[in-house]
Amino acid sequence: MCTQFYFDYAATTPVKKEVLEEMLPFFNADFGNPSSIYNIGRRGKNAVDIARDRIAKTLNSKSEEIFFTGGGSESDNWAIKGVAFANRDKGNHIITSKIEHHAVLQTCKYLEREGFEVTYLSVDKYGLVSTDDLKNAIRDNTILISIMYANNEIGTIQPIKELAGIAKEKGIIFHTDAVQAYGNEIIDVEDLGIDLLSVSAHKIYGPKGVGALYIRKGTKIHKLIHGGGQEKMRRAGTENTPGIVGFGKAAEMAYENIEEHIERLTGLRDKLIDGIITKIEHTELNGHPTKRLPGNVNISFEFIEGEALLLSLDMEGIAASSGSACTSGSLNPSHVLTATGLTHEKAHGSLRLTLGDFTTEDEIDYVIEKLQPIVNRLRNMSPLYENVRGKDE
Repeated sequence: MCTQFYFDYAATTPVKKEVLEEMLPFFNADFGNPSSIYNIGRRGKNAVDIARDRIAKTLNSKSEEIFFTGGGSESDNWAIKGVAFANRDKGNHIITSKIEHHAVLQTCKYLEREGFEVTYLSVDKYGLVSTDDLKNAIRDNTILISIMYANNEIGTIQPIKELAGIAKEKGIIFHTDAVQAYGNEIIDVEDLGIDLLSVSAHKIYGPKGVGALYIRKGTKIHKLIHGGGQEKMRRAGTENTPGIVGFGKAAEMAYENIEEHIERLTGLRDKLIDGIITKIEHTELNGHPTKRLPGNVNISFEFIEGEALLLSLDMEGIAASSGSACTSGSLNPSHVLTATGLTHEKAHGSLRLTLGDFTTEDEIDYVIEKLQPIVNRLRNMSPLYENVRGKDE
């Protein structure tokens, strides 16, 4: 059965019709290089500038503080490596958390091999970073703190304003990976006191392969990509004009009615959580019950393997994801779930359902309806559940 019910918006989103329509002319009619001085090139440059203005407006930043990249991973790499190498004369200590996206964690691991020291903060059972833990981790040689805005797996939203405030008091640069939060939260970089912020287009109904890094004016940061003079001499490479144009339009649309978007998804999210928890026993919500992204549902089902659950859902036309990394060739469970204290068994039996603009109440009802018999069938095949069921009876 082909996918009819999409519940993996945290992985990627479809490109909206309005976004695609704005992109199309820049593949052919207005294909000029934005660095060129003739008319067709100037049209491309103007379109890039408009997109930059649109994204800056959504973040309450200045347009000149927005730099386009190839995606969220590049933005994270640039922020962390760029600050680390530019400020090495001040120190070599970086602070992050154990539940960051791999684009942050692997970058930090790379920097450790280059002589930097990294502290990985633990989180509580909800996935929250403690402000006290952050204060205690700061050293005289700390130059960067990177804590994600909201987690991509469990949806927990961090106290970013408080964390950034701690960094500011100590004169430390603060970066946040806001790839999942962007388009799902109201983000004001001035109010929050953020120095660097990573975002991506394909999470907000824009194209893949384009992102942006907000860099507060005055932040000392090295280049990641060297070459030409694009992006005000800070990020070389011919601009992906169609992608940037699409990103700008998607960002504008995402924040036109952001309050209504948050309210609608939160209602659907809570209905789905309640429907699963009340109808299916031996389940547990992962992440914070209220301080979470409006469209994120992550639940552990005991006595079930996540991969089997995903395949069974796929046969019912439902696309979702799991806390088990087995589909990527690894037997290790999610680093996020284990960091919150889940056992490997519970982490392997987790299911992430993420909602978006095209999710309907009928789809929520369908998932709840199909999920219960699937879970029952898979559990009936488990000897561990057989023991528990015998005790329950």
